[in-house]
Formats: sequence, C-alpha cells, structure tokens
Amino acid sequence: MTERPCNTQMFFARNGTVTDAMKFVADREGLEPELIRAEVARGRLVIPANINHLATSLKPMAIGKVAKVKINANIGNSSVCSDVAVEVEKLTLATKYGADTVMDLSTGPMIDETREAIIAAADVPIGTVPIYQAILDVDETADLTAQGMLDMIEHQAKQGVDYMTIHAGVLLEHIPLIHGRVTGIVSRGGSLLAVWMMTHRKQNPLYEHYNEILEILRHYDVTISLGDGMRPGSLHDASDKAQFAELDTLGELTTRAWDRDVQVMVEGPGHIPMHQIEMNVRKQKEICHEAPFYTLGPLVTDVAPGYDHITSAIGAAMIGWYGADMLCYVTPKEHLGLPNADDVRTGVISYKLAAHAADIARGHPTARDRDDELSHARYNFDWNEQFRLSLDPERAREYHDESLPAEYFKSAEFCAMCGPKFCSMHHSQNLDQMLAEFMASEQATV
Repeated sequence: MTERPCNTQMFFARNGTVTDAMKFVADREGLEPELIRAEVARGRLVIPANINHLATSLKPMAIGKVAKVKINANIGNSSVCSDVAVEVEKLTLATKYGADTVMDLSTGPMIDETREAIIAAADVPIGTVPIYQAILDVDETADLTAQGMLDMIEHQAKQGVDYMTIHAGVLLEHIPLIHGRVTGIVSRGGSLLAVWMMTHRKQNPLYEHYNEILEILRHYDVTISLGDGMRPGSLHDASDKAQFAELDTLGELTTRAWDRDVQVMVEGPGHIPMHQIEMNVRKQKEICHEAPFYTLGPLVTDVAPGYDHITSAIGAAMIGWYGADMLCYVTPKEHLGLPNADDVRTGVISYKLAAHAADIARGHPTARDRDDELSHARYNFDWNEQFRLSLDPERAREYHDESLPAEYFKSAEFCAMCGPKFCSMHHSQNLDQMLAEFMASEQATV
C-alpha cells in the first residue's frame, strides 16, 4: 500500500520549516517563530490543527511548556438530551469566555451532524473520543472491531477533528490492577475497552493497531491525546499501580508517535489530593519525555457534588503551576448531569482563573499585566475599565449595578459593601495626598 503524505506540524518543524500556523501561534504567544518551531520539533509543544479545519475556520493555538496554560471545555449531547443548536450555543459561550479548545463528547443521536456543525462554527481546535461514536454503531461492546475503530478515526479526521483521545495505553494486563479500587475505571473509553478485552481475552485493539492509527493521524495532522483510561476517579484510588502502569505505556506510545512525526499530548488524572499533585506532574514529564500534559482538574476532594468546578479549579491551578499544559474544565454538573449553557460559562470562567493563576506562578512575563491594570482601575474607581479587564465583564457589571442606585453606577468612589464613609481606597487616596504634602514640606525644610 502506498504511504500517504505526512502533513503534521511536527514533520515540517523537524525539517526546518516555520509554517504559517507556527507564525500565527508565535504572534499569539508573544514568542519567536523559531522557538515555536524548535519546541514543536522537540515534542514539548503541539499545535492541534487538522489540515481540513485549518483550511477553513481554525485559528491555530499551541499547548506546551513555553506557551500559556490553556483550558478545554467539554460539550456534546447524550442519549437523553440531543440538540445540534444547543451544542453550537455551548461552543459559542465556551469560546466567548475563553476556552482555548473544545471537545465534542456527544454520545446521542445526530452525532455527525452535531460534530460537523461544531467544527464549522469553531475557530478553536475541536477534540473527540472516537470510541464514543464507534460504540453507537454496534449492538454490544463486545461487537467492536479494530477495523471499525480505525474507520471511525479516519471518518472523524476527514471531518476536521484537530485532536483525538485514544485510549491505547489500557492493556489487558493492567485490568487486574484495579482490584481494590473504590471507583473502578471511571474513564468511559477505558471501561469500554476493558470490557472488550475481558470478554475476548485479547489485547487492546487500539494498542495492537497503533501504527495504523498513526498513519491516519499523520496524514490529516490530528494530534493524538493519549487517554488516561486508568485515571483515578476518587482520592482513594489516586496514584495507584493501575494509573502508573498505564502511564508507563503512554511513555512508550509517545515515542512511537514521534517516530512517525505525529504530535502528542498526554492526558492526566482526575482525582488527586493536593499533596500528590507535584509528584504526578514530575512523573508524567519524566516518563513521557516532556510531552504536553493535559489534565482533568484534578479534583482535590470528593465531597462537593454541585461545586466540583471549585474543588477541581483548586487542583487545576496547582497542577498548572507545577507544569501541566492544558486543563480540562469541570462544571457544577460534574458527576450529576449534562451541563447546560450556564454550567459551561461557570466551568470556563473557573478554569480561566486557574490557568491565569498558574501562569502568574510560573513566571510568564506578561501574565500579571492584566492584574496590574485592573488594580490601577480599581484604585481609581474606573468601573468601566474594571469590567473590561475582568474575565467575565457581564457578571462583574451585573453584581456592581444591582447593589447601588442607578445614579451611582459609574461615578461612585465606593462600592455597596463599604459605602462612602468606609471605603479604604478612598481613604488611601486622601493619604496619598497627605503624604505628598508632608514629604514636600519636609523637603522644603531641608
């Protein structure tokens, strides 16, 4: 069979070419194009950009060590809730509030129509988990075939999907290691493959046919997101043998993908107590040769259904600080139901905060500029500038305006919490003037 041409950003980078996508990313990140090229060639930076999506609406972005920490928002229908227009609305809201990528995790009807509408409307990279659609084409999990999964990967690549979660690291010999876990296998893809392997007593077909998967991905330049099918779904299961056995396999799969010039990022765990976060990052970076790390949260406690956007944003800020490169958001509906549009907004803003805090802690040269500008605006009672600089201007304006009479909306030198007599900023401005006069008089005396 004739080998199809390789169209990946990694291929061009390794051959010394600075592509238009690399130039675009360099401008967005405020970095030199040659640095972007070198990092893509090294594998520490990925530019998820399917050639079909890049030819239409995609604006390239980068995930990796030298870039700012990115966030992903998950959307998609389910078997009990399916509406193409609603999913496109979620995409629009997610990108409006700052999602850098969006994953379509649809598992319900009209799955092709939903994905095509999302890709057509998206200027950010779109990710998928191909096994979700493959399982809908068969009656039972055991009926999945390697060829069926390969065909689905090719189908979604043709549609323009920019990165795909492939659970090729879940091996037959890993399954006994989940014995004793509280929450078993919480990855949908990982659990489906585990059932298939135990039913047939055969090795993971995604692992056995990995080279064929890479041939598809390298032609369309689909970044492979190596799925963490054995990720812990509870604090009890964090950092156990099953999780790290899979991670060792992901290290092997990373180098095999790089050998074919396929861009790689590696997915990370979902529930980890705070004191284990740094160790998990260091371990992944070592085993996976510094490939970009893409994590769900992690959630740092299990006791907050309805508030898991908060429990996970705590972990996300920490793991971003220690070196994770993209953070997958968690909404208030996590563990409870399918997120609606407002849940998407809440999840995205929570994770923009986490990513921004991580960038500041990592010492990114421009990360704090916006904070300093907003602080100056706050001190000067420039309410409109405060709203403009905030991550969610509409919510900031709403909370401000509902607290004060209309005539005070934009001119008051106080907020409704302190009122005019107790505003510390107002008193500080008076102190500034008093100090200036005092220092001037002292200087005159000298």
